[in-house]
Amino acid sequence: MRYLKDIRDGEQIIGHYLCKQKQTLKSRAGKPYISLKLQDKTGLVDGKIWDIHNEIDEFDENCFVKIDGVVSVFQGEYQISIRRLRMSMEGEYDPMDYIPCTEKDINGMIEKIKEYINKVENVYIKKLLQSFFVSDEEFLKKFTSHSAARSVHHSYMGGLLEHTLSVVEYAEFLANHYTGVNRDIVIAGAMLHDIGKIEELSEFPLNDYTDFGQLLGHIMIGVEMVTQKINIIKDFPDSLAALIKHCILSHHGEFEYGSPKRPKTIEAMIIHCADNTDAKIKLFEEAIKVEHPKGNWVGYNRMLGRNIRRSDF
Repeated sequence: MRYLKDIRDGEQIIGHYLCKQKQTLKSRAGKPYISLKLQDKTGLVDGKIWDIHNEIDEFDENCFVKIDGVVSVFQGEYQISIRRLRMSMEGEYDPMDYIPCTEKDINGMIEKIKEYINKVENVYIKKLLQSFFVSDEEFLKKFTSHSAARSVHHSYMGGLLEHTLSVVEYAEFLANHYTGVNRDIVIAGAMLHDIGKIEELSEFPLNDYTDFGQLLGHIMIGVEMVTQKINIIKDFPDSLAALIKHCILSHHGEFEYGSPKRPKTIEAMIIHCADNTDAKIKLFEEAIKVEHPKGNWVGYNRMLGRNIRRSDF
């Protein structure tokens, strides 16, 4: 198959792709057209059906479709003008070609998580982390296959695990760099800060917000999940529970970024900084690894609010 990361301006492309989004819109002249996003495991590309005729079959979001189109460049981004489209039939495609997945080793990352847990000295924190990452097989299965976001950073299978491990590693470095830091609380907060995303987002290929995600969000969901585990650990100190939950509640840093609380402890501030660092740098990494029609200038990133350049010279 022709992966979307390899398409080039002017080429004709015929192949099967996942229709991730679909909208029926009208042009300035009032003519209806269909705007869609096509996905495979290498990325997303905008598609446009300017002429809706009898060779454009009915189709829905999150269905596999076979397209015949031509690649062009619009406002610095690749776009496919689709001339023909039909629903794909079973056997014509391998679903795994359309699910983006981490390039890192899942089992290796889980082992690193467990190594961090084994180094935790506080008995209550160790029991809490083990109750998620060691003894809860259902949780672990979801956690290792989930994305960390719908479309921002680490938005692929295994992305949540990859992001969490990165945050733990950043946070441990910062915890060791400064004085007055409770390392065990930092490790706990870093591991647990995004666990609510297993309920906030649906599984692939949808990877979209669930009802719980829309109504509560992953921060609230995560605090509830931690509370449930803490309630079954005998004599878990209330003050320690509050400090760990505060790390989850404040990890977005500011109210305008969806954080119910701003960091009020050094451990919470470390987790916020580690989370923010990994998310922001990952946005750069994902932008510069994709070939772009503008060469080293890979385009404007809405989340970062700037144009990004690859550092080739």
